[in-house]
Amino acid sequence: MAGTRRARAAKDEGGRSRPKRRGRRWPSWTFATFLALWAVVRLTGLEQGSFVTQLMTLTPLAVVVSALTALLLAARNRPAACLALAACVAFTATVAPRAFAGPAAAEGTPLRVLTINLFGRADPASVVDLVRAYNPDVFSALELTHRQVAALDAAGLGTLMPHRVLQADFGATGSGLYARHPLTALDGLFTPIGHNMPAATVSLPDGMTAQIVAVHPNPPLGRMTTDWYAAMEALPPASDEVVRVLAGDFNASLDHRALRDLLDRGYHDAAEQVGKGLVPTWPNGRWMPPLITIDHVLADRRAGVARAEILDVPGTDHRGVFAELRLPARP
Repeated sequence: MAGTRRARAAKDEGGRSRPKRRGRRWPSWTFATFLALWAVVRLTGLEQGSFVTQLMTLTPLAVVVSALTALLLAARNRPAACLALAACVAFTATVAPRAFAGPAAAEGTPLRVLTINLFGRADPASVVDLVRAYNPDVFSALELTHRQVAALDAAGLGTLMPHRVLQADFGATGSGLYARHPLTALDGLFTPIGHNMPAATVSLPDGMTAQIVAVHPNPPLGRMTTDWYAAMEALPPASDEVVRVLAGDFNASLDHRALRDLLDRGYHDAAEQVGKGLVPTWPNGRWMPPLITIDHVLADRRAGVARAEILDVPGTDHRGVFAELRLPARP
């Protein structure tokens, strides 16, 4: 009898079977729950493993995805739509502030920093053109090969930036610092994990000095994820005794707990300070537009940020980052 009643209830007045809504709702519940869990991980910083760590870089896109999901589910599965909407609110709260500029930079000694992951094959003439156009005091070059060093010098970089601390190598390992002003290599500042990460003190014309570190940890892929966490923890904190700047390809976005922990050690992100923290830097020059923001200039919080630009560079899969800082009168 109970089976007969259920069979009758499953039919409308015309004798036709009604669709079983409950069975059709599981995809919407699954995706809404996935978005909610993503938001919880982002808010709590409980990211573990390669997949989740990589997923965090896409958090700005999750704002749009969760909003569209809530809209599409509103008429079909209202509870799941509410769950997706809650995730959207959480994502927006963490991401939106990057689109708004902070306080204007105070007066101080200017320090212009350019960083580019050269991918070992960035067009040398285009790189030198950017150096001429933006006039950086220091250039942090990642994935710097011996061949790239020679090509950049042939294009004129050696004349524009004659001072250098280079650790060029084959493949992605090499890095280097170029400068218009004298550089003094810093040995023992920290223990690099992953790629080469040279550090140096730049002496500016007015007598001010600053420490610069070329940053390039391994990406958090597979077994390298543990090394990536260790590399981020090993980077030097800001210092009361000197202004320190970290510039390079961090393979990390502001949605990674590891990068936020680094910021908590005395830095701020230059692009975020001028409302450009959502401009993506990778991958560039491919069939798809850049999606994630993993290249950064992190400056001592006492240093103001007057300007920041995200730059296209032919021949490499990364965009460059330029920042004009204002150093405090005293460290």
